[in-house]
Amino acid sequence: MPKSFDLLEYNITVERVLRNLTPAKLYEEAILHERGSTISSVGALVTRSGDRTGRSPKDKRIVDHPDSNKNVWWGDVNIKFAEKNFFMNRSRAIDYLNTRDQLFVFDGYAGWDSNYRVKIRVVCCRAYHALFMNNMLIRPTPEQLENFGQPDYVLFNAGQFPANKYLTEKPAKANVALSFEQKELVVLGSEYAGEMKKGIFTVMNYLMPKQGVLSMHCGANEGPDKDVSLFFGLSGTGKTTLSAESRRKLIGDDEHCWTNDGIFNIEGGCYAKCIGLSAEKEPEIYNSIKFGTVLENMVYDEDTRVIDYDDVSITENTRASYPIEHIANAKIPSIAGHPKNVMFLTYDAFGVIPPISKLTPEQAMYHFISGYTAKVAGTEVGVIEPQATFSACFGAAFMVWHPSKYAELLAKYTKENDTKIWLVSTGLTGGPYGVGERIDLPSTRAIIDAIHSGQLDNVETVTDPTFGFEVPTSCPNVSSKLLIPRENWPDKEEFDKAAQKLADLFKDNFKQFEEGSSKEIINAGPKI
Repeated sequence: MPKSFDLLEYNITVERVLRNLTPAKLYEEAILHERGSTISSVGALVTRSGDRTGRSPKDKRIVDHPDSNKNVWWGDVNIKFAEKNFFMNRSRAIDYLNTRDQLFVFDGYAGWDSNYRVKIRVVCCRAYHALFMNNMLIRPTPEQLENFGQPDYVLFNAGQFPANKYLTEKPAKANVALSFEQKELVVLGSEYAGEMKKGIFTVMNYLMPKQGVLSMHCGANEGPDKDVSLFFGLSGTGKTTLSAESRRKLIGDDEHCWTNDGIFNIEGGCYAKCIGLSAEKEPEIYNSIKFGTVLENMVYDEDTRVIDYDDVSITENTRASYPIEHIANAKIPSIAGHPKNVMFLTYDAFGVIPPISKLTPEQAMYHFISGYTAKVAGTEVGVIEPQATFSACFGAAFMVWHPSKYAELLAKYTKENDTKIWLVSTGLTGGPYGVGERIDLPSTRAIIDAIHSGQLDNVETVTDPTFGFEVPTSCPNVSSKLLIPRENWPDKEEFDKAAQKLADLFKDNFKQFEEGSSKEIINAGPKI
């Protein structure tokens, strides 16, 4: 029997506490004790996340404390939570955890660079959650685990038990609360594992800028010549897919930091959307799904245990969590030099943003602060079709400081390293949602290849009349008609109306950021 671990310092008295179990042992615990868990035909653990199959961003709270409240960008993203309410939920979580026959602990790291590494402890009651965090955090060696000491942050996951619904303005079963002073996160009312991953990312988004480090919601890879590319974007825009590329080493698919020395991955694994996954379209991800992988909310054949990646009857947000070393060409340790290219990925539901555009430094800051994309079905509770939205820094849901803090750091590092910035639409073309079609993946990959090879550096461009950025008129292996969105619409007047409508949305959204932004950045927006 594995050696039990002591959690008495948190007033947790459960005797059987299993720390850093191997994936094989976590499989056994999940199969034995968690209804709905099974093993797929390729050896992945298939499990269910309960009622919630996506994040619940409106249920996230941050403790309003004098020591940190001046640093927090309060509003709809970072919602204030009284410290007494945090401790009430914490007590509720501890009480629930104390009712369990056994608990799991995973101790690991956030951040591959030892100069900025944060020690994280996860306490949970589901083997699935422990395996998920074993994949997503950086796994310590036996020696590091023996000398782990006190964690910097502790995450208590009691997601099977509801929050006290009377502690928030609008009664809610779920609550994800973070206290920077207590250095703890508490999850109640949601078993969706992504809440833990993004909770830790929120912690890093608070801690890193304090040290002059830019924390980023982006994928990253490295070419044969050590050239590094970053892929910013919200879930569903293509970060994981485009950063996993056979001819380049994967640094990470979702969360990174940029320092004076270069970049490093925050995580020890990847969390890929699996809707429509196939070996032909995304071989790197498809082949990473094997023993040790967690498959969330997927439909499978009862006899063969073969996964149906096209079945969305449970959710469109089907996911795979796996250690980064499952990617054949992963870069370990996940640290690299300064980026040569930065891609802002957007799922344009209007169908008017070109597949590729060159951005000036001022336009780059404008679009980084704006963070235009669309919420894709399934990534959040209640989203059933793409919705145009703006998410500052392409990840506002996880940012703690005001967006200008991250934008200033991005401007600093891109200027110092002469980094090129591109806007890449992986959304619709030929019309808006319901009419247009999504830009095909081979064309997007060809565009990214052309950026990496330098073939787009000096091609002829035209200036987009509404948004002002430079649009290449040619790209190897890409239809020239696709590059100019207006040419793809059967009704050009309807395109012009759609472009102006989107420009209006940009303008209205950016009003909240005009104070503190230079005239050059404000003027880099679209023209009405």
